[in-house]
Amino acid sequence: MDARILHKYFPDLSEKQAHQFSALGELYADWNQKINVVSRKDIEDLYERHVLHSLAIAKFFQFPMNSRVLDIGTGGGFPGVPLAIMFPDSNFLLVDSIGKKIKVVTEVSSAIGLNNLKAEHQRAEKIKGDFDYIVSRAVAQTKMLMNWTRTKLKPSAETKDSSGYLLLKGGDLKEELKEIKRPYQEKLISTYFDEPFFETKKVIYIPMG
Repeated sequence: MDARILHKYFPDLSEKQAHQFSALGELYADWNQKINVVSRKDIEDLYERHVLHSLAIAKFFQFPMNSRVLDIGTGGGFPGVPLAIMFPDSNFLLVDSIGKKIKVVTEVSSAIGLNNLKAEHQRAEKIKGDFDYIVSRAVAQTKMLMNWTRTKLKPSAETKDSSGYLLLKGGDLKEELKEIKRPYQEKLISTYFDEPFFETKKVIYIPMG
């Protein structure tokens, strides 16, 4: 587990960001022994398969200052924790229906001083609040995810034109995305990152503005 892979693609991290990212490896390794939030074989590749994967969204899209971002089905905190480190001027709410996973998110974010992140044990459709963006990583079919959360997207004046969904997905998505009946953008993550792991991985952006 080595945070140096992040500096390869994000050379302009602040000292605080670099410190926060480098702390994640040990924190997740420790928590994963108590509560299994990352598969055992993936914990050794945490920075590539979870942290860097989450940050593909940051390569594709820059959240405007003061954006309100909802991470649905965050699991152990992906993509929300890496994005909250990368965008300290935006506010993130991470939700998951499994309480012990949210405990890990809360403890990890507290340990690295992530003041722009909150975590809630909650089902997607029960979430309170309005958001500019919704992010998620391979949680559900896109149409289903949008049905759960469509009413939560109420962008501010600053984000009105770009508000929407930023989803991390993989494989052939043609049929799945045909169902949403909206324009979308699809970007291969291998455009940004060289590692073979990313060959079939994509960022999907569905603007709602």
